[in-house]
Amino acid sequence: MEKHKEKPTLINISKKSFIQVTLLLLALLAVSIALTYVVPKGQFGVLPDGQTNYLDYVRRDDLSGIPLWQGILAPVLVFFSSDGLTLVMLSLFLFVISAAFQVMNDVGGIRALVGAVSDRFRDRRGLLLVLMAFLFYCFGSFLGLFEEMLTMLPIVTALCVLIGYDSFTGFICCILACGFGFAGAITNPFTVLLASEIIGANPMEHIWFRILIFIVMFGLLLLFLFFYLRRLKKDPGSSLTLGHDAALRQSGAEAVSPAENNPERSRRLKISYAVFLIAALVLIVAASVSESLRGYTVVILTAYFLIFGLLAGFAACGDFRFTLRSFLRGFGGALPTIVFIALAASIKYVFDRGCVLPTIVSQINTLIAGRSPVLVAIIIYLIVLLLEFFISSSTAKAILVMGLLAMVNTGLTPQMLVLLYTFGDGYTNVIFPTSPVLLISLSMIEVEYFTWIRKSAPLFLVNFLLVLGFIVLGVAVGY
Repeated sequence: MEKHKEKPTLINISKKSFIQVTLLLLALLAVSIALTYVVPKGQFGVLPDGQTNYLDYVRRDDLSGIPLWQGILAPVLVFFSSDGLTLVMLSLFLFVISAAFQVMNDVGGIRALVGAVSDRFRDRRGLLLVLMAFLFYCFGSFLGLFEEMLTMLPIVTALCVLIGYDSFTGFICCILACGFGFAGAITNPFTVLLASEIIGANPMEHIWFRILIFIVMFGLLLLFLFFYLRRLKKDPGSSLTLGHDAALRQSGAEAVSPAENNPERSRRLKISYAVFLIAALVLIVAASVSESLRGYTVVILTAYFLIFGLLAGFAACGDFRFTLRSFLRGFGGALPTIVFIALAASIKYVFDRGCVLPTIVSQINTLIAGRSPVLVAIIIYLIVLLLEFFISSSTAKAILVMGLLAMVNTGLTPQMLVLLYTFGDGYTNVIFPTSPVLLISLSMIEVEYFTWIRKSAPLFLVNFLLVLGFIVLGVAVGY
C-alpha cells in the first residue's frame, strides 16, 4: 500500500473566520442576556393536557433577568434543555456527513463523479447551473429541505470548480437556492402545510399566488447568480473563494487513492459512489414526503451516512484502514461547527430562561389593533422576522405564531397569514447569523459571514422590496 499525502479536511474553517463568527455570536449572546433585565417578563398558561397555552399571557414583574451564570454557561446548558436532543442530533449529523464526504474525497469519488458530469456539460455549463439551482430550489419549496443540503454542498462546489467556476457559485446553486425555495414554498411541510393546519387554511386554495411568487423569486436568484458569474468572467481574481478553490484544485490533482491508479478500481469507485449518492437522495425525498418519517429525517440520514459512508469508501478503494483514517479526519474537521451550533442555540435558551419571549409575542394584539389590513400584514411579517432571529425552528414558530393568530381578528385571510409566516421564516435562513446551516456552509467554502452579507446586500434589498410588494398585492386581491 502506497503512502497517501494528508490533505485538508472538507470542512476546513479558517482561524479568522472562526474567530469572527464566534465573536459575533458571543456579542449577540451578551445582548440577549442584557435584554432579559430590560424587557418585562411574562409567561404563558398551561392547558389541561400539559401543553402550553399561547393565548394565556401573564406578566411577571416578580421575575428578574436570567442568572448571570446561566447566561454565561448557556452554550453548554442548552444541550440539557428541551432543545438539547435536537442539537445533539444536528451536531452528530454534521460530524457524520463531514466524515463520509471526507472519505469520498480522499478515495477520489468526488473527482470521479463530478468529472463525468463536467465532461457531459462542458459545453453547456450555464444550463447545468440553472438545472442544479432549480433542483435545490424545488427541494426547499416542495419538501422543506435545508439542513440536509449540507450533504450535497461538497459535491456541488467541487463540480462548479471543475467546470471553471468557483465554490461560491456552488453555494448559490445549493444552499442559497434551497433557502429561497424554502421561503417561496408551494408545499413546504414545515411552513405551508403545518401553518395551514394550525390556522385552518386550505393550502391548495389560491395556490396560483404562491406559484407566481415561486417563479419570480427563482428569477431573482438566477439574476444574482449570473451577475456574479459575469463579474467572475471579467475578473477571475474577484472570486470570493479564490484561496479555497486553489487548495481544492491542488488537492484534486494529487493521487490519494489506489483506486484511481487502476481502471477496474476506478470503475468500481464510480459505481460505488453513484449508488451511494442516488440512494441518499431517494432517502431524503422518501423521508420528507412520508408523514411518519418526516420528523426522523436527520436521524435516518445520520445512520445512512455513518454505515454506508464507510462501506462505500471501502468498496471504492479496498483498504479499510485508509477508509477509517479518512473518516476520522473528516469527523475531526467538523468539530469547530459545534461552537457555532451551541452559541446560536444559546440565544433562544437565554430568552426562554429570561421569560421575555412570552412578552414579545403578547404584543401582537396591541400592535395590530385598529390598523389597516396592509399595515397589519407588514407588522405580522416583521414580528415573524424578529422571532426568526431567536427561534430558528420552523415548527416551534409555527405553533407559537399561528396558534396565536388563529384567535386574533387580523382582518386577513388564513392563506395570507400562512404566506406572511412563510416569508418571515424562509429567507432569514440565509441571512441571520443565528442560522447554523448558513454559518457552517459558509465555513465549508471559507467565506466570512460579513463578506457574505456585504456581497448579498443588493439581493436581499430587492428581495425585501418584492416581499413587501407581494404582501400589498396579496391583500389587494384578497389572497
